Amino acid sequence: QVQLVESGGGWVQPGESLRLSCAASENIFQPYATSWYRQAPGMQRELVATMTSGNSANYADTVKGRFTISRDNAKRSVSLQMNRLKPEDTAVYYCNFKRTIARPFDYWGQGIQVTVSS
Repeated sequence: QVQLVESGGGWVQPGESLRLSCAASENIFQPYATSWYRQAPGMQRELVATMTSGNSANYADTVKGRFTISRDNAKRSVSLQMNRLKPEDTAVYYCNFKRTIARPFDYWGQGIQVTVSS
């Protein structure tokens, strides 16, 4: 069973930066999309950013211009660089690897806490 392992969360003050990383525990079939979601207390999980296998990136309006998603296929990993963090960015962040064609899969990380507070 493939596992996605996340790292890099923590507590920062508003305006600071964090970088989240997520790596798969074993080889997986390409192509697949990589995404980051987040879920704040009492809220639904929301899509933050997606990068396709062709390296096309899309962002939620709330993070556009502040967050950058990147991936390294050789390392089976995806990262999320988060700059100019705001208190409303506080949430549990989840990485996701998803393939919808032949041999589909939908893998999730365990979630990592990001807290932005002064």
